[in-house]
Amino acid sequence: MRVIVTGGAGFIGSALVRYLVLEKGYEVLTIDVLTYAGCEASLRAVEGRPNHQFLKANICDRAAMDAAIAGFRPDRIMHLAAESHVDRSITGAADFIQTNMVGTFTLLEAARGYWNGLTGAAKDAFRFLHVSTDEVYGSLGDEGLFEEVTPYDPSSPYSASKAASDHLAKAWQRTYGLPVVVSNCSNNYGPYHFPEKLIPLTILNALSGRSLPIYGTGENVRDWLFVDDHARALDIIVERGRPGETYNVGGRNERRNIDVVRRICAVLDELVPANTPRDGLIEFVTDRPGHDARYAIDATKLETELGWRARENFDTGIEKTVRWYLDNEWWWRPLRERYDGERLGLAKAAPATAGIST
Repeated sequence: MRVIVTGGAGFIGSALVRYLVLEKGYEVLTIDVLTYAGCEASLRAVEGRPNHQFLKANICDRAAMDAAIAGFRPDRIMHLAAESHVDRSITGAADFIQTNMVGTFTLLEAARGYWNGLTGAAKDAFRFLHVSTDEVYGSLGDEGLFEEVTPYDPSSPYSASKAASDHLAKAWQRTYGLPVVVSNCSNNYGPYHFPEKLIPLTILNALSGRSLPIYGTGENVRDWLFVDDHARALDIIVERGRPGETYNVGGRNERRNIDVVRRICAVLDELVPANTPRDGLIEFVTDRPGHDARYAIDATKLETELGWRARENFDTGIEKTVRWYLDNEWWWRPLRERYDGERLGLAKAAPATAGIST
């Protein structure tokens, strides 16, 4: 099995690459332009493996994508490359439009050209997986879950750009017959997570005794998915999913942001005790503009049709995550020196207090 993974040096992408190379034994070409969130160190476990190649390239570069696909001749393309941080999209939406929309269009066209040149069983077996987010659905109230048929209602430039890319992927299947499958996932967490998001930033701030800023009152709810569970789901979806279909991936682990932060503090207090409980570092700060109240995924379709199940619940997954950060300073320290947790996505009048994104 020959698989191209775009965005493979990112958080979810690198987890997928490690899974495909080390556990499945597939031949994998990782494509990543290595923006601030792309980290080759996340691929150290597959470095030098005969079944892994790395290409630094931009998915918006059609010639580079044509050459990479023609040279590698993949059975599958798993498209994860994206700008993914809501706060950054608020202050710099242009990059999100370019990468998430134009980049996806460029890659779809390159894949279509390649697929049209295939024949027989190779053409029938080819799949293009477009990986997306539950944020395209907007905000939930206190009840209900996002289903595959939930209307799109994005709130941020990030989620709007991902919604647009989802529509492009589905249109290329309907119009051109390209065998595209789409997945939409809930919030991921786990090892190798860039330290600007809620969980890794909380871990590192708490370790250094810094404040733990939480937007608003901390009541916003997210459904948490351990990244290795997500990697397995993506492999199952691209292998067994039906072209033209969408599959939601969620961990069935809803938590308020304040409860996530308190749980991390409790785990750290147990593993590396401090003089005082770390939840005393919590500080509530001005909320993010357009902050969705609640996300929660209904993964029934994925579970019943394709047989996937999450292996980690939130308590087991968060302990594994905290332990990983304690044991792997070699990975996060250089990133921490480049990005020290300053808050992004603020209105001009808001205070310049460090913030945490979900």
